[in-house]
Amino acid sequence: VRRVAEETDVDLQQQQMIDELEKRAAKLRVAIYTRLTPQQKLMIARHPNRPTFLDVVEQITDKFFELHGDRAGYDDQALVGGIGSIDGISFMLIGHQKGRDEQEDIERNFGMPTPSGYRKALRLMRHAERFGFPIITFVDTPGAYAGIETETLGQGEAIAMNLREMFGLKVPIICFVIGEGGSGGALAIGCADYTFILENAVYYVTSPEAAAAILWKDKTMMDKATSALKITAGDLVKLGVMDEIIPEPLGGAHTNPSAIGAPIKEALLSTFAELRTLDELDLLTRRRDKFRRMGVWGVTAEDDEGKILDPDDAVKALNQEEAEAIQWLVPSHSYSMSITPLTSPSLPCFGNFNESCQGLQWAGYGGG
Repeated sequence: VRRVAEETDVDLQQQQMIDELEKRAAKLRVAIYTRLTPQQKLMIARHPNRPTFLDVVEQITDKFFELHGDRAGYDDQALVGGIGSIDGISFMLIGHQKGRDEQEDIERNFGMPTPSGYRKALRLMRHAERFGFPIITFVDTPGAYAGIETETLGQGEAIAMNLREMFGLKVPIICFVIGEGGSGGALAIGCADYTFILENAVYYVTSPEAAAAILWKDKTMMDKATSALKITAGDLVKLGVMDEIIPEPLGGAHTNPSAIGAPIKEALLSTFAELRTLDELDLLTRRRDKFRRMGVWGVTAEDDEGKILDPDDAVKALNQEEAEAIQWLVPSHSYSMSITPLTSPSLPCFGNFNESCQGLQWAGYGGG
């Protein structure tokens, strides 16, 4: 109304009415966006203007140095990683990257990584462990790319290797689901000590379209499938799959992309401050227990005397027999190069950002 008045040079003389309309519109907007269906939240999570991994990195880091390549001749652009300095602390940041326009979407394969992307991510995570950098991952993918070539190159093996190795990394891992979290393609960088999810982000074992086609042989059942899959942030926190929800601007992060960095940065630093106090064994045990607890419902186990255990005690019982084998869970990685860490690899660590980047370049980690 204001724009029409300005363009037509008409004096409406009804400022009070305009203000009232704006108030009603604001209330209506709140009513709409606080009652979104799972299907509507999925649409917001897939919005083309939603901030991407690199958009978030730009907001939360003082400096960012991207690292390339899986050291087998490939550099998947759908999965990006590098060292970022946040308030003077060096982190290894890894995330799925969708395109901001059609051309970039093609270059980024619409955020669907190939095996080389997951191998690059694992390479960077191993470097982070070696240099003592905490790992921060950002999930935003419809899923791992499902093509004949990727299957030939070992897509399943690459994802499985990441899952296994992440449970043995001796540095804190924090994950943020910022858009879509599709199946194993999301989980391959999502085995973290603590996982945040943005208010309108989603996380699913299979896309609602695929679920509808598989279960009902009818894609028009997508709305029912979306509700049944429990993919929204609220449901995921209730189920224990996600740990905490980060609020978005009203209407979704795409309405004000620059506003999402601050709450992510705050959550990241506060969680890291807690995790850095844990010793390596506590960190690994906590991470493992977190995932073993998922799906535990009510009565799950009995002790040797037949006493019923609650979910937490059941997880402890499951772990007891394997406690002595914890070293098996923590792979002993071998490296072909002998590199002197820039700082002590024990926590807390985190040296000068420029020195960290230079050290990795000298070691041959920055190239393709």
